Amino acid sequence: MPRLIFDEDKCKGCRLCTTVCPKKIVVMAEDRINAKGFHPATVKNQEECIGCKFCATMCPDCVIKIVKD
Repeated sequence: MPRLIFDEDKCKGCRLCTTVCPKKIVVMAEDRINAKGFHPATVKNQEECIGCKFCATMCPDCVIKIVKD
């Protein structure tokens, strides 16, 4: 099962990753602020990830990694 890992402190909140997720599970964490002062990207419903890597490819700051167990 693929697993998304976010380096949340590097996220600048551009939301590009949220626009390409076919499952719509990459969202902005509205409940917290990262070290840069932005709401970071995160994943809701990790188990729904299909490992397409669209979010990681779209991220200009290489914040997202996909790990396949």
